[in-house]
Amino acid sequence: MPSLFGRKNIFAMKYLTTPRLLLRAWDEEDTIPFYRMSQDPRVMKYFPGLWSMDMVNDFIIRMNEQLSQKNFTLWAAEVKDCKQFIGFIGLNAPTWNAHFTPCVEIGWRLATEFWGQGYATEGAKAALEYAFLEMHIPEIVSFTVPDNSRSRGVMDRLGMIRDIAGDFLHPKLASDHRLAKHVLYRIQNPLIKV
Repeated sequence: MPSLFGRKNIFAMKYLTTPRLLLRAWDEEDTIPFYRMSQDPRVMKYFPGLWSMDMVNDFIIRMNEQLSQKNFTLWAAEVKDCKQFIGFIGLNAPTWNAHFTPCVEIGWRLATEFWGQGYATEGAKAALEYAFLEMHIPEIVSFTVPDNSRSRGVMDRLGMIRDIAGDFLHPKLASDHRLAKHVLYRIQNPLIKV
């Protein structure tokens, strides 16, 4: 099987592996560390607020349901060597409407102690390969607020291109909210000829 990033087949049923990471279904043991991470103002800086335990539980249920239904999700990410939960990385199908939906987005959110180590890029490359090679998705998008340079850097490292005409106001936020304006990045599946 071809590889977009020079690795052999990294896919297995409903989970992905990289040299350092396991991207897998969520389990009960993820709840507390994910809640702690979702209470960290640095992690949640570009989100409207901190997440309650109910929001964390709803998210985990929703992501596992999406994995069951669509064969992709925002997987729980752990470091393989120590089985340490570090956040999530993966694919999501937004349920809200925008000029570019329906779509599949690639996203990540990691606990601060795992920032700056290349985990988001490494895991996102695996998710992107899975989307293109296994799921045959023609295009993947990603979006964030303009000031989120860390996430935008990951998008750049993935080879995503900013769609300047695609900037949008997030439909789940009031148009005057400080986080409403979003930039849109896209990448086309190189294996699908348009």
